[in-house]
Amino acid sequence: MPRNLADAPIMILNGPNLNLLGQRQPEIYGRDTLADVEAMCARAAAARNGTVDLRQSNHEGELVDWIHEARLNHCGIVINPGAYSHTSVAILDALNACDGMPVMEVHISNIHRRESFRHHSYVSLRADGVIAGCGVQGYVFAVERIAALAGPGLAEA
Repeated sequence: MPRNLADAPIMILNGPNLNLLGQRQPEIYGRDTLADVEAMCARAAAARNGTVDLRQSNHEGELVDWIHEARLNHCGIVINPGAYSHTSVAILDALNACDGMPVMEVHISNIHRRESFRHHSYVSLRADGVIAGCGVQGYVFAVERIAALAGPGLAEA
């Protein structure tokens, strides 16, 4: 399994409704689009001699399949599971199969200041770190953390 940032991209996974980023509830999620997020993450990874592979799906099974793929072909996972954070044991189980691979969970809004059902995340049980409430900049923070964990010396570049 690739673990080095120089040899494998960082998988960035986005769950349901994140395809509508920039259009859906901009007062909560901002006006940046998923394409903007991808560009920001690509710049952050490139600054550390890495690359990203950003994907989005509204389908839980597809996200699980991509986590399985990342386990074999990527150096780490940044995941914004969206509403699946609060419901998906399947995503947790898939992430638990990624032994030794760094995983960062991202939420654009501060889920702890929202409805009580959003306060629990199954993904947090596996994540090496959780970033919430930093807007889309949270993705950049997560990429930087994966770079630090997946490439000795590369994160300081």
